[in-house]
Amino acid sequence: MRRLLKKIPNLFALSIPLLMALMLQAYAAGEELAPAPEGFMAFVVIIPLILIIVLLVKNVDMLIAGLAGGVLAMILGGITLAQANSLFLAAIPSMLSMTVPIVNSAIATAVFKSGGYTAALTLVRRGIKGRTELMAAFIVILQAAATYMSGIGGGSAMVIAPLAFAAVGAIPELIAAMSIATAVCFTTSPASLESGVVSQLSGIEISHYVAEMRLFTLLFVLIAVGIAVYGALRRKAVFTGEESEELRSMSNGQLLKNTLPAIFLLFAVIVGPLINGKVGMPILGPLAYTVITVALIAICTKFTPNQSCAALVDGSTYILTRLFSVGIFLGFINVIGETGAFTSIVNVAKLAPPVLLVPAMVLAGFLVGFPAGAYVGSVLALVLPIGVQLGFTPVELGFVTIGVGFGSQISYVNITMQALASGFQKPIGDIVKGNLRWVSAAAVLLLIISFFVK
Repeated sequence: MRRLLKKIPNLFALSIPLLMALMLQAYAAGEELAPAPEGFMAFVVIIPLILIIVLLVKNVDMLIAGLAGGVLAMILGGITLAQANSLFLAAIPSMLSMTVPIVNSAIATAVFKSGGYTAALTLVRRGIKGRTELMAAFIVILQAAATYMSGIGGGSAMVIAPLAFAAVGAIPELIAAMSIATAVCFTTSPASLESGVVSQLSGIEISHYVAEMRLFTLLFVLIAVGIAVYGALRRKAVFTGEESEELRSMSNGQLLKNTLPAIFLLFAVIVGPLINGKVGMPILGPLAYTVITVALIAICTKFTPNQSCAALVDGSTYILTRLFSVGIFLGFINVIGETGAFTSIVNVAKLAPPVLLVPAMVLAGFLVGFPAGAYVGSVLALVLPIGVQLGFTPVELGFVTIGVGFGSQISYVNITMQALASGFQKPIGDIVKGNLRWVSAAAVLLLIISFFVK
């Protein structure tokens, strides 16, 4: 295992040429590429992209990395300050216009704060009568559902990991299963930054992208559940802790009542679009399920109506700040696009056999996701656009996005990994080692599927 961990940086180094042959400009679908420079300059204009990747790998903040690459591109490509300013200002509002992810993330965070997920875990523990493998399965399902609704893997893990540790201890397979479920859910969630980036770069509606990926999301979540159950059975896990005084005083009926906002939100996010399509109007659209969920929080939990509304507003902070950050980063990427760097790259990429393009991008995304896992949105901005320009389907773009997500789940700098390390009270190095086997296996399966599914 240690030898394999030591080889990952070398694999990443080998992936840089592959990635550079697979990147295109980070513009929305339909925009024209800048003309490719000729001769030696066709290579020179790619240097700012290489600089950004190297800085991200070294854990430099993505905005500093983007600024360094953007300034270098201005110098090499003769981009004026006026042009750069225009591109910069256009990129930020394009990301902040992702209204549905912002709304969904805010609502799900409000449900978190009201204690809905804690109540659900407690209720299940009471009902399974010592069957720790069933508890392990439910923990993964709860982590997946919470991440899918909120779009925030780290935020979900911060709440659920300590509860899981208190219930069954630090089972390595359970931790890996939570990571796999987290990765596949935040990369295909209707509320996530990553889905917003996919939509912005490709021009695909988020709802369409999410619907196309739902089957694959479910597949990997079920695989993760299987891994968790296997780990609990193999290690003969037992319940390790007791309920808190507050929870112990609550009846099963009270606990079920507290979980109703979470149950309704999950139903609205998954089934709502189908109902809306049948009736021809957004009967369970964002407005309706926002109002109903906030009302349920006020009715079913200890939160007052004022606290419920405040939790909704506060819940938007995480997603808004990250959309703003990625918007700034995309502004710098667009400056690089003006030099013709991406046109040069696509001319090379078009020479590759079409059957290899999707698996190659999945592999490149996974390998870059390992060292740069703290910046999944920025990695997507570098990796995804080739699929847009070569006509990848939403599913193919989704495979690449999941690949980056899997890579982030063996990253020392990823926030979900940090949350799991804290919640399960283990060094993050142990979390990475425990995840490597299972997350890599999930990535291999994703590569195999990407060869066959279009």
